[in-house]
Amino acid sequence: MTPLESEFLGAAECHRPEEIRRLLAAGLSATVPINGRTPVQWMHEMYSRSDLFPDCLRLLLDAGGTLDDPVLAPVLLNDADALRNACAANPELIRHRTSMNSTFTPLLEATLLHVAAEYGNLAAAAALIQAGADVNARAATDEFGMNGHTPLFHTVNSNANRSEPVMRLLLEAGAKPDLLLAGITWGKGFEWETTVFDVTPISYAQMGLLPQFQRKERDIDHNLRLLLQAAGRPVPPLPNIPNRYLYPEPKKAT
Repeated sequence: MTPLESEFLGAAECHRPEEIRRLLAAGLSATVPINGRTPVQWMHEMYSRSDLFPDCLRLLLDAGGTLDDPVLAPVLLNDADALRNACAANPELIRHRTSMNSTFTPLLEATLLHVAAEYGNLAAAAALIQAGADVNARAATDEFGMNGHTPLFHTVNSNANRSEPVMRLLLEAGAKPDLLLAGITWGKGFEWETTVFDVTPISYAQMGLLPQFQRKERDIDHNLRLLLQAAGRPVPPLPNIPNRYLYPEPKKAT
């Protein structure tokens, strides 16, 4: 791996568009694979989620990089206008199915709304719902009957809780918070791969408390309350957030 490539991986993980622009100007190729993956693939397979992801991806696409499925461009770029125009030109796009490696919840034969939900791209999600996307569309199941999840599952324990606004949008549009699945393989193919069984969006949200998910207890508590309310269930008091056994308050000086 060249020094430029090594620097790129750090910039892609931390979503630093100015650094990516500098590296491209210094000769980094947007098309030559790095350890078997193109820069665009590295970009969308990274762990982080943020508002700067579209800016980083656009730099790579403008420099000649390509997506395996070009239809995904306006979704990943969170470009609502481009997405509305594309759906107007081809209404079948709201039923388009795509597969891509996903760091967290799987994206196998998923809809564009699944992708928007996974990356927390609210503008894209809103445009798709406005165009008629099914908020309860199911992704593919594997040979063991795992997955088959709706876009809502991508939002309930997202990185830095970025997809929480999309979760609220989906719930308002009629997404089912209590759909029961046989299981989901989270982070499939990555070091943190974890299969969870008998999951609903509510229980999947709670999976965010597992250490490998690296989610904040307050975010999980907040999401659980929204999901329970949407399911018409009472929300019991949950006073031990964060868990005082795990995170004891420092003793006051006497």
